[in-house]
Amino acid sequence: MHVTVELTGAARAIAGQKIIHLDLSEADTYQDIVRILAQQFPGLVGVLIDRDGQTFLSSNMFIINGDMTTPAMVMSERPHENDHLILMSLITGG
Repeated sequence: MHVTVELTGAARAIAGQKIIHLDLSEADTYQDIVRILAQQFPGLVGVLIDRDGQTFLSSNMFIINGDMTTPAMVMSERPHENDHLILMSLITGG
């Protein structure tokens, strides 16, 4: 299965790439994608990805196919063929 991951903000700056193409097995989940990103871009660990290398730190998420109403909320779910995931960091404050 093929998916693309678009990196934004800090993730793009750290990885030095905007788009990453991944070939996954049908069994791979969103959490597996986080693991792959942590392995390929260790600079993301401790900044966007938890030190466990498999979960996001709070306020980081995948947006599925550019639709802000459909973020990947359950990391054990599986993406679909040709999904376009956007790694977003939501910064809040006042």
